Amino acid sequence: MTRLLLLRELRLAARRPMEAWLPVAFFVMAASLFPLGVGPEPEQLRRLAPGVLWVGALLATLLSLHSLYAADAQDGSLDQLLLPPHSAWRLAAVKALAHWLTHALPLLLAAPLLGLMFGLPVAQLGLLMLTLVLGTPTLSLLGGLAAALTLGLRNGALLNLLIVLPLAVPALIFGTGAVSAMQAGLAFDGHLSLLGALLIASLLALPPVTAAALRIATP
Repeated sequence: MTRLLLLRELRLAARRPMEAWLPVAFFVMAASLFPLGVGPEPEQLRRLAPGVLWVGALLATLLSLHSLYAADAQDGSLDQLLLPPHSAWRLAAVKALAHWLTHALPLLLAAPLLGLMFGLPVAQLGLLMLTLVLGTPTLSLLGGLAAALTLGLRNGALLNLLIVLPLAVPALIFGTGAVSAMQAGLAFDGHLSLLGALLIASLLALPPVTAAALRIATP
């Protein structure tokens, strides 16, 4: 059942390729324009690169959240997916996974090129990629919760931003902090451990909470 749900989500995403590539275009453009605002000084760009790329990835991930459940709700398929023997928490988990595969994963593929553009050494770039791999699934899970809470509401896209941004601050802090610690010659294991713990907690807690929100939104 889980595999069928995931295949369904991937097929639907394949029919709307612009929704997947728009966040990537935003991510690349935002990161590319940043050096024009702060200047071309290499050391400054290297120091700011973790924060710039993490904030860019966060904002790019949020661009497509409003449609996570909206299309299924409009055509009535969401009601069918929530009927037995389907599980609401499984649907929430699969939706988050599909969102990560179709929207966050392309960002990860673009991040190394942007990191090199900012002059990050290979070791720091590898650590940045690791933090994004650990952190972006949490963003997708948080986005799924926000999309469920705002399902059917006017200005749902704006409300998604207001819900997710404060909740994403810990992932942002731990992700950028790990690379900044390496740049300063300090231990970064603690940041990675906290980022991993945050991911585990999100995997355990957010799908059931999202499922409850879906049940409330679709009585």
